Amino acid sequence: MKIDFEYGLGLMSAQLPDNTDIFIPGETIKDPPFIPEEDLEKAYMDSLTHPEGNIKPLSELASPGKKVTIIFPDRVKGGEQATSHRKISIKLILNELKKAGVRKEDILFICSNGLHAKNTKQQIHNILGDEIFNEFWYSHQIINHDSEDYDHMVYLGKTEERGDHVWLNKYVYESDLPILIGHAQGNPYGGYSGGYKHCATGLNHWSSIASHHVPDVMHRDDFTPVNNTSLMRHKFDEIGHHMEKAMGHHFFCCDAVLDTNSRQIEIHSGTAGAVQSNSWKMANKRTYVKFAKEKYNVMVFGLPQSFHYGNGMGTNPIMLMQAISAQVVRHKRVMADNCVIICSSICNGFFNDMLWPYTREMYDIFQTNYMQTLPDMNRLGEYFATNKEYIRKYRYTNAFHPFHGFSMISSAHIAEKNCAAVYVVGAEQPGYARGMGLKTRATFEEALEDAKKIVGNNPRILALPKTFKLGAVHLMMEDDPYPENPNYDAFE
Repeated sequence: MKIDFEYGLGLMSAQLPDNTDIFIPGETIKDPPFIPEEDLEKAYMDSLTHPEGNIKPLSELASPGKKVTIIFPDRVKGGEQATSHRKISIKLILNELKKAGVRKEDILFICSNGLHAKNTKQQIHNILGDEIFNEFWYSHQIINHDSEDYDHMVYLGKTEERGDHVWLNKYVYESDLPILIGHAQGNPYGGYSGGYKHCATGLNHWSSIASHHVPDVMHRDDFTPVNNTSLMRHKFDEIGHHMEKAMGHHFFCCDAVLDTNSRQIEIHSGTAGAVQSNSWKMANKRTYVKFAKEKYNVMVFGLPQSFHYGNGMGTNPIMLMQAISAQVVRHKRVMADNCVIICSSICNGFFNDMLWPYTREMYDIFQTNYMQTLPDMNRLGEYFATNKEYIRKYRYTNAFHPFHGFSMISSAHIAEKNCAAVYVVGAEQPGYARGMGLKTRATFEEALEDAKKIVGNNPRILALPKTFKLGAVHLMMEDDPYPENPNYDAFE
C-alpha cells in the first residue's frame, strides 16, 4: 500500500506491505464527543460557577481592588480557532471578574512560556483573539514570563519532599487571584499538560526545571511508556503545591479536556488537584487508546520541517531526535522489544539558530570529547544554562532558553534506549542524523529492507501518518488497563 508521510514542507510516499496497520488520531478510533459550539458557553459557566475542590467561585474570590493574573499557555499548546479553550474561557472569566468589581487596570495577562521562546505580538494575538488582545495589549497588560528577569522572580526555597528548587513569577506571587488556563491534552512529559504542570514549568526557573527534565528522571522505567504517576509528574505536583503554600492560597484553574482537533470534550474549573483528578477520567479515555492486538516490530512516521516547538524542529538534529523519542514515550506499550523506527526528515542542516541558538554548539560538542551517548552531555547543563549570550537571546530575540536544549537531549536519548534501530530517510545532509546515532537511507523501502536484518522478513508494521498534525494519543494494547491517576486529596 502507498502511504504519504510528512517530509520537509510537503510529503514523502512509502510503499509498505498491505498488512501494515495505520493509526490516525481521531479517525482510526473516534474521540469521545466534543461539546457543540452552541453549548460551549453554558458548559464553561456551569464549571466556573461550580468549581471543583476546596475553592470558591470567581464571583466570590474576586472583588474591587484585588490584583488578578490570568496565566495562559504559549503557542506550543492548545489551539487557536475562534472557539479555542483559551479564547472562550478567558472571555467568560473576564466577565465574572468585571461583575465582581475588579478593575481593568488590576488585571495582568502572562504567557506561561517558561523556558520556551517568548511569544511574539502576532503569536499572542493568534492565541487570545482580537477582542482580548486589543483590550489589553496596548495598555501593556499582556506579557511573557521571563525566567531570567530576577527583578520579577521570587525564590521560594525547596520542596519538602525532594528538595527541588522552586521559583515563581513575581507578578503571580503578589497577585490576589492567580488564574491558570490549562488543558488536559496528551503530553509525553507526565501524561498531560495543564494542572500543576502548567505552573511548575511555565512560571518557573531553569534550576527548578532541572530537577525533572534530566536523565535521572526521564530515563527511569516509570517515565516510558508515558503514564500519570511518574516521578516527573509527582515533581510537577510537589512544585505546584509548594508555590501555593508560599502564596497562601490556591491557583484557580480552568482546564479543558481537548480532542484531536483541540475541541472541548469537558470543562473543569477549581483547584489544580481536583481539576486533575476529575478531568483525567475523561482524558484517559480519549488519550490512552486501546488499539493493538499484537506488538509492532516497525513504526513508521514522518517529520515535517515545522511543528510543535517551531520551524526547524524536523531538521535540527537535536530537536528531531527529541520528536522521535516522544513517539517512543507515547507508544512504547505497543512496540516489540526489537522495534525499529523509520521516519522521514529532510534533515538539511537547518538548525534555526535564531530559535535554538545553542543547539549547534551542543551538536558539535556531542561529536567530540568522549561523548558516547546523549546523557554524557548532561554535565554541561549548567554551563549552557548560564551562558550570558544565549540568555540574552532568550530574553530579547524570542529564542528558547539554553537549558531547554538539555531537556531535549535527555528526551532524545529515549529512542536509542528503547529501539533496536532508528532510520532517517530522505536526509539531504545525512551526516547530521548519523551524528545523533541514527541510520540513514534514501527511501522508506530501503530502510525497511535493511531493518529486516533486525526484525525478520515478516514484521508487524504500524504506520502513523499525520502524527505531528493532530493532537497526539498514547497507544496501548487492546487489553491494557487505563493508567492509574494519583490521589490529590492531600493538595486540597
